Amino acid sequence: MCETKHNGTFAPSIPVVASKLGAFEKPCNLTPLPGERMHLTLPVCEALARLGFREAYWVNETVFWRPSKQDRSRIERTGRVQDTEGGLSEFPHVIVNQARLQHYLLDYARLSPTRLEANYGLEFVTLKVESVGEYPVVVTLRDAESGLETTIRAKYVVGCDGARSLVRDSIGAVPRGDFANHAWGVVDMLAVTDFPDIRLKAAIQSGDEGNILLIPREGGYMVRLYVDLGEIDPNKREAFRDITQEQVIETAQRVLRPYTLDVKSVVWFAVYQVGQRVTDRFDDVPADQAASRLPRVFIAGDACHTHNAKAGQCMNVSMQDTFNLGWKLASVLEGRAKPELLRTYNAERHAIAQGLIDFDKEWSKIMASPPKDPNHPELGGVDPQELQAYFVKSGRYTAGVATHYAPTTVLTAQATHQDLAKGFTIGMRFHSAPVVRLADAKPVHLGHAARADGAWRIYAFADASGKQLRDLALFLAGSPNSPVSRFTPTGADIDSVIDVRAVFQQGHLDLKVEELPSILMPRKGCFGLIDYEKAYCTDVKNGPDIFDLRGIDREKGAMVVVRPDQYVSHILPLDAHDELTAFFGQFLLDRH
Repeated sequence: MCETKHNGTFAPSIPVVASKLGAFEKPCNLTPLPGERMHLTLPVCEALARLGFREAYWVNETVFWRPSKQDRSRIERTGRVQDTEGGLSEFPHVIVNQARLQHYLLDYARLSPTRLEANYGLEFVTLKVESVGEYPVVVTLRDAESGLETTIRAKYVVGCDGARSLVRDSIGAVPRGDFANHAWGVVDMLAVTDFPDIRLKAAIQSGDEGNILLIPREGGYMVRLYVDLGEIDPNKREAFRDITQEQVIETAQRVLRPYTLDVKSVVWFAVYQVGQRVTDRFDDVPADQAASRLPRVFIAGDACHTHNAKAGQCMNVSMQDTFNLGWKLASVLEGRAKPELLRTYNAERHAIAQGLIDFDKEWSKIMASPPKDPNHPELGGVDPQELQAYFVKSGRYTAGVATHYAPTTVLTAQATHQDLAKGFTIGMRFHSAPVVRLADAKPVHLGHAARADGAWRIYAFADASGKQLRDLALFLAGSPNSPVSRFTPTGADIDSVIDVRAVFQQGHLDLKVEELPSILMPRKGCFGLIDYEKAYCTDVKNGPDIFDLRGIDREKGAMVVVRPDQYVSHILPLDAHDELTAFFGQFLLDRH
């Protein structure tokens, strides 16, 4: 089980091969009808989100328990906090079983127009990268049932084959890190208890029996306990595997005293030692060849990083890996972006993985430490208030919205104009806010306009007079130097590479649809139908005003440039026309 946060996409557990047969020759999502563009909405898709919200456990509050001051053999509640800060996201923080989430995604793919189904019957055997040719990656696969081997030539290969990744080994990448010599037991159970917070996420510190992280599960009855089993003897590292579920449950019962725990059924059980490792690189290019070679083989997920499961980042960070890589691969394979774009995957995600490992080490250390005994401070330990404070401090991280890409690649600009839109931090996820769609007066969230279609988005926030916004619209629609003109393939919809949207300061009753610039009412598809969903207004009736909420400069306005994976790449003044084109020119290809 892993916590599923606000956004994501699925990283399969077997190598994904971009073969000559076309596995990545086109975006492998959906096949559009004439004049249509099929897509997945973010996060994942609205149908999946509704299903997940209905089934999932909603994490609203977290409680903290520590040894009683009167009797350290008993625990007492000492704190209760909101699980994630207000305004962090329009979505709730939910928990759903990882296998269940996989079923959501597989079902969606199976019912899509391509009727796409994952093939789990192939085993990876070998891989080599040749120096020449359009399909330089040679992969050998074995049918698990028949034993027959097949050789595939590919443009690119993505290995999502877990912590013991053979794809990783084949490119000479090396996991680096260590184990914390600390064991934990994990039990999903159905139980009867008088512990009052059994349906709240809880961090529990006992006096002498260890700690528990309690995570309620879906359905209203099941609960997961991460049970502290203490230090591992480094000379007998494998001995912890002999610990039984009965022993783990007995430890949990002692931690929870004076409350009782009567386990009726164990649904799943495991014991593990905490290990934090990150692979030295996430593609096949050694550091000393980075300037002369382009990557052809990539790894993602557990093949790149392994860590403690209690922070709920295992699947979430892995899905962010594959989303980051997926839109870049599609852009290159469709001829919209330069192959050099693929270098940014290792640069961006390796830094994020290292930050995750650093966070996880601190989190694991705190969770495994005994509480301080006020009568014996010389024994050390963690003050329960320190645990609670660290949890609150780390809320954005555990909620999955703290990723911050540094300006080390062409995709993340310097924060020269950050003051124009203080609430849209360059390098971080685009923070949605309520607006009203002009054409139909519908209250919507601006971030929900995004689709997982590989397109970039320019959100143009109007200046006080509106003149600079209109000048920008004329430039984007008519100038040969416009990035829309330069980088949109001949015959493609005008928003297929760069999707332009505008947010006006007025209410929707104060503007006329018929007076919108053409870039905000584009004709699309084989019938030349008008897209009326490009212009938005502030919600003057219900609020809040997006200009105030996200710190937009009302006098000057701003351009917010957002990547296909919803991270903010650049903030620019509305009149920075040439600078905008130059930014896209670093990685997009001219029209063809």
